[in-house]
Amino acid sequence: MKLILNPGREKSLLRRHPWVFASAVQSVDGPSAASGETVDLFSAAGEFLARAAYSPHSQIRARVWTFGAESVDREFFQKKIRTALAKRSALNVQRDTDSYRLLHGESDGIAGVIVDRYNDVLVLQSLTAGAEYWKQTIADVLVEETGVQNIYERSDADVRELEGLKSITGVLRGEIDNSRFAIYEHGVKFLVDVQSGHKTGFYLDQRENRRRVGELAKDRDVLNCFCYTGGFSIHALANGAKSVLSVDSSADALSLLEENLKLNDLPAERHTSLEGDVFQLLRKFRDENRSFDMIILDPPKFAPTAAHAEKASRAYKDINLLAFKLLRHGGILVTFSCSGGVDAALFQKIVASAALDAGRCRHRLGRFDRRFYARQYVLAGGCRHDLIRFDEPNCERSAGRAHSIHSEARNAGTRNGRDRQPRNLDDPAESYHRGPRLRRDRHPHLVLGQRLAVFTDGNWRILYAGYYERRGWTQCRSG
Repeated sequence: MKLILNPGREKSLLRRHPWVFASAVQSVDGPSAASGETVDLFSAAGEFLARAAYSPHSQIRARVWTFGAESVDREFFQKKIRTALAKRSALNVQRDTDSYRLLHGESDGIAGVIVDRYNDVLVLQSLTAGAEYWKQTIADVLVEETGVQNIYERSDADVRELEGLKSITGVLRGEIDNSRFAIYEHGVKFLVDVQSGHKTGFYLDQRENRRRVGELAKDRDVLNCFCYTGGFSIHALANGAKSVLSVDSSADALSLLEENLKLNDLPAERHTSLEGDVFQLLRKFRDENRSFDMIILDPPKFAPTAAHAEKASRAYKDINLLAFKLLRHGGILVTFSCSGGVDAALFQKIVASAALDAGRCRHRLGRFDRRFYARQYVLAGGCRHDLIRFDEPNCERSAGRAHSIHSEARNAGTRNGRDRQPRNLDDPAESYHRGPRLRRDRHPHLVLGQRLAVFTDGNWRILYAGYYERRGWTQCRSG
């Protein structure tokens, strides 16, 4: 079967975007294809564009397998899977763990197929009509190429309904007598449940962030909110946290957390589990004047789409504001968003706004590594610094104009919005240029050379206080 696109709608395919929406299809040529079958895509002018999986029930009517004329068959998927395995091997992901993502949908050229490896078990998610059509073939190839005999299927995501598919879970290949077993990462072990755990059983995308939190947690009192089975809690305790309070609304998740404590021989007296609503408990801790050296916020998805962004923004603002108020001087807030409807820029603004409203506008801001969909930030509180992005390239000498600041709440006080560009940013001797001026009576905490982050034109820019001072003003510079 052929799908003929409307004039001009081939542009996205020519740019190698792998989706074709229903509104882009002008006509169908040939006998009807079954859900998931391979169809050829043509432009209105008759130009061949790609081969794709057909999904008659979805608004994404076709998902591209290949932009060439190659056949989509067992050999095709074998080549794709071999390539994906070679990439993981080159990255040496097995060095610190026995559990990682083997296939990641379109990123590996197999739309709708997610495969995670947990020790000697593969967990497969089939999320699209095309993935479902070729599922058995893909499972056979996985067994052959990985040598792993056991595959458990977790095709129970809500997105399958949009493809006209029912939820399916269960053993797909081999024998799995117990769905709960141990994995390891960065020297610690976790029990995962591939049958009833979140996603495919565990949040593998947070692996490096759990390690980083462990490094930061030494000798700190830690509050881990939305803790699930205690990934961050276990790493914090294993790396010398003074105490950890883990909060989640799921009794089953907290029960598995307690088993993870025993699995790693960690001292139970340094850990407390608390079942309850995080929003209510944060308010309770605030009213009790409790405080912590590190607070971790890793909530569930508040905004699955952009349509939910406004409501989600209020929820993110609420929990981050409460967390800031519980943070001790010099403390660290680690905050995450996995909401597809809230991008990184919006999330950063939400967190910055919460810091300002909490009266904690002088904190350092940095970003963890991004994995898949998550936006992650770590903020050190109580220090005499404004919001700083750790991951900004050459942050000691940020390029670009130092525009006037938007508001007094964000260290405003500029007399004019004009700034002088440096002649040559690559020359250290010429890398300084004037930025906004701050009134000393409004910002008495400023000291010579202090790092600031100012909000300008929708972005945070790094400046320094005290380039020179006169008539009660502190001139900022970037450099």
